[in-house]
Amino acid sequence: MRITQLNIYPVKSLRGIALEQATLGPRGLAFDRHWMVVDDVGRFVTQRQLPRMAQVAVRLDAEALVLEHPEVPPLRIALARDDQPRVTTHVWEDQCQGLDEGAEAADWLGRVLGDWKGSGLRLVRFAPDQQRRVDPRYQQGEQAHTAYADGFPFLVTAESSLAVLNEVLEAKGEGAVPMARFRPNIVVEGSTPFAEHGWDSLAGNGYRLGMRKPCQRCKIITLDQQTGEAPAPKEPLRTLAGMSLATGAYFGHNATLLAGEDRTIRVGDTLEAETSAG
Repeated sequence: MRITQLNIYPVKSLRGIALEQATLGPRGLAFDRHWMVVDDVGRFVTQRQLPRMAQVAVRLDAEALVLEHPEVPPLRIALARDDQPRVTTHVWEDQCQGLDEGAEAADWLGRVLGDWKGSGLRLVRFAPDQQRRVDPRYQQGEQAHTAYADGFPFLVTAESSLAVLNEVLEAKGEGAVPMARFRPNIVVEGSTPFAEHGWDSLAGNGYRLGMRKPCQRCKIITLDQQTGEAPAPKEPLRTLAGMSLATGAYFGHNATLLAGEDRTIRVGDTLEAETSAG
């Protein structure tokens, strides 16, 4: 197997950035889900509530996070800052400290995204001294943590699994969907379809990922990741649910870092899967 894509999503639920290489860390690929949009009480807001978040492009340069939308000038957020107030943020049932990026960012988000149920929107950065633990029920004796991802630092998907899903969709008269719908960090080729759900670990050059939980999908996979529109509002969610062995729609596998912190992962890296049966 080999890696065909690497992607990061610096701001949770905004557009991603395709990379040729990235640095591995315990919280995921560098800068992945490092920022998040929250409401007035610090609760996370995503494309589930505001599909037009998919219209916001994201860049990183040497000095700043840059958010872009065709209707307004770009927003630049310095990577090196020490003046932000600390705020309490909430992702699902987890509570952790974040750093508020300020009124300019809040105003920019308001102009682009509007309000969410009468609440203003703010941009927060994951506080560097925080550790948001991955649910220990899905670990195998190790401890793992993440930033503002839903629950795990890495999401791995397979080209072969997408190919089978698209065959089923097209047989039903539905359109094929691109891998971008699933917002993966690491995409691999060379595996049999859905084999990723049986892997215990995935090893590359000096690093090893623990494959810990199938990823249950939500309405975001029905949204075009450029426009935020839903061409077929129930697809591919409905088809995936029909293909799953368990209740719910699953695609991709959540993972943690077992070894290789600060190593470089690259498109083209050869990977070897290990199963619990050896």
